[in-house]
Amino acid sequence: MQNRPSPYANSGAISSYIENAQRHVPGLADLHRMVMLLLAEQAPRTAHMLVVGAGGGMETKALAEAQPDWRFTGVDPSLAMLNLARQTVLPFADRVDLLEGTIDQAPAGPFDGATCLLTLHHIDRSERLRTLQEIHRRLEPGSRIVIAGHSAPSPDPERWMTRSVAFGDRASLNWAKAADTGRMMTERLPLLTPAEEKEQLREAGFVDVTLFYAAFSFRGWVAVAGSQ
Repeated sequence: MQNRPSPYANSGAISSYIENAQRHVPGLADLHRMVMLLLAEQAPRTAHMLVVGAGGGMETKALAEAQPDWRFTGVDPSLAMLNLARQTVLPFADRVDLLEGTIDQAPAGPFDGATCLLTLHHIDRSERLRTLQEIHRRLEPGSRIVIAGHSAPSPDPERWMTRSVAFGDRASLNWAKAADTGRMMTERLPLLTPAEEKEQLREAGFVDVTLFYAAFSFRGWVAVAGSQ
């Protein structure tokens, strides 16, 4: 799934991941609750959810807390991040199965819904499409996928990324530093525009693609798995 070096390849990045995510992603706890509501609207009471990019475990924990009858299978290519996820979801370990690998290591399902949060913006365009197609193949027709991550709002994605960086720096407001980091992220990440994100979900087989979350450079989409 991820064909570029992991941003979480060192112990320091992993140990601070949860704290950093909560600081950098606007309304992260509320985003997790929105994801839960969008999935719960149509999922069965005893749903089995697929979590792609499950490292860290924050969204799995939030969903498990809110839905005591749901089960979860999560995949992530980083063993260290999965170990962090295992600590995070420890109270729900009997309902959570975490597997090292990409979407290719996920069971065939069918699952009653899927999430892919803060993950796709690390994956090159062609592999991202294949990942979405493989998620679609594992979902019950009519079930939902919820994705969220960095996008590239036109006409100036670098400025929006700079604003996201500035938002996450709670110690000081240094626009020059934020601009440098925003430029580096824009160059490094294989970002899609919101229109491209929507079209790629459709190309992967999803329908009713709808924007539900927007915060500076972040975008969140919900879509329905069309017939196989």
